[in-house]
Amino acid sequence: MVMPSKIKLLYITNQICGSGGLERVLSIKASYLSEKLNYEVHILTLNQNGTPLFYEFSKQLIYHDITAKGSGINYFLSYKKGLKKVVTLIKPDIISVCDDGLKGLFVAWFINKPCPMVYERHVSKNIEIKTDTISFLQKIKLKIVYALMNKGAKIYDTFIVLTKGNLKEWPVNNVQVISNPLSFYPAEFSNVENKKVIAVGKQCYQKGYDRLLKSWKLVTDKFPDWKLEIYGTLEASEGLSDLASSLNINDNVTFFPPEKNIGEKYKGASIYTMSSRYEGFGMVLTEAMAYGVPCVSFDCPYGPSDIIADNEDGFLVTNGDIKAFSDKLCELIENQELRQTMGKKARENVVRYKPEEIVPQWDRLFKQLIANRPS
Repeated sequence: MVMPSKIKLLYITNQICGSGGLERVLSIKASYLSEKLNYEVHILTLNQNGTPLFYEFSKQLIYHDITAKGSGINYFLSYKKGLKKVVTLIKPDIISVCDDGLKGLFVAWFINKPCPMVYERHVSKNIEIKTDTISFLQKIKLKIVYALMNKGAKIYDTFIVLTKGNLKEWPVNNVQVISNPLSFYPAEFSNVENKKVIAVGKQCYQKGYDRLLKSWKLVTDKFPDWKLEIYGTLEASEGLSDLASSLNINDNVTFFPPEKNIGEKYKGASIYTMSSRYEGFGMVLTEAMAYGVPCVSFDCPYGPSDIIADNEDGFLVTNGDIKAFSDKLCELIENQELRQTMGKKARENVVRYKPEEIVPQWDRLFKQLIANRPS
C-alpha cells in the first residue's frame, strides 16, 4: 500500500482527563507524533463530556467523544454505534486502542477492523486480582476472563506490552514490547539532601500502600525525623489513614491528592519508593530517576526489574518482604553519598526512555503495518 503523505492515527480510549499513567503517556506520544512526526492525530474518548484535561496535550490534536448511556446491551450498542460513526467520519490509516478493560480487547471486532489496528496494554493481567486471597469461584472467573482476554488480543495486528515480563502473560504471536516514554528530563534535579521520601499513585490495592506504611513504621523507629509523602487520588475505603494511626506514624506520613507539578515534588525528595503488588510498567520510577532520585521498589510483576538496575541506581526487593524493604530505605537514609551516587546513575540510565527514543518505535510500527496492508 502507498504510504499517505500525512498519516491519520486514531487513538480509542476511555477518558484522558484523569491523572493516571495512561493519560500521561498518551499526552506525550500523541503530542510528539503530531508535532514532531506530522501525524494527524485523533483521540476518541467515552463519556468525557468536556471535562478539563489534567495533563497538557498538543493543541494540534483532534478530539471526539462518545456518549454511551444505560446498562448492559443498551450501553454496548450505543458505544458500538458511536465507535463506527467516528471511524467512518475520520477514515483513519491506523487505529491504536488504549483501553485496559475487557471491552477494549474486542474493539477491533466491534468495528470490523477497517484498517490496521494496534492494542496497547498498560497494566498487568493481575489487575483483575483485588485481594490477597482468591476463592475457588474467583479462580474460575479469572480463568474465563483471561481466556477472553487472550482471544481478544489475537484480533489485533500487533499487541503492545510495556515490559519483557509482560510478554509472559500473553500466549499470542502478535505481541511485542514498546516501553512508556519518559515524561520529562529536567536540567535541575534533586540534591537528595532533604529528609523526605515520596510515592506517587492512586490509593488502591495494586499500589500496596498498606505494605509501604508497615515498612515505613520500621523506618521511623530508627529515623523519626524523616517524612513520607504520598501523592495520588485519595480513597477512604482503602483505610490508609486508619492504618497510619494504628501504626502511630501520623506525624511521619502525609497523603496528598494528585499533583500537576509533580516534578517539583521529585526534586524535593531524596528517595522514591514503589510498594506496588503489580505494575504495567512503573513510569513514576523513570520520572523520579530523571530527577536523580534513587528508587526502592518491590520486584513486582512487571516493570521495576526492567527499569531499575539493582544495587546500581536503586534497589529491588523481593515482592512483599516488608522488612527487607525498610532495610533498603534505611540504607539510603543513613548514607547520603550512596543516594547521590545512585541518583547520578539513575539519571544516566533513564535517558533510554526519552520520547525521542521511544516514540519513533511507534512511528516505525505504524508505518510498517500500513505498508503491509493489502491494497
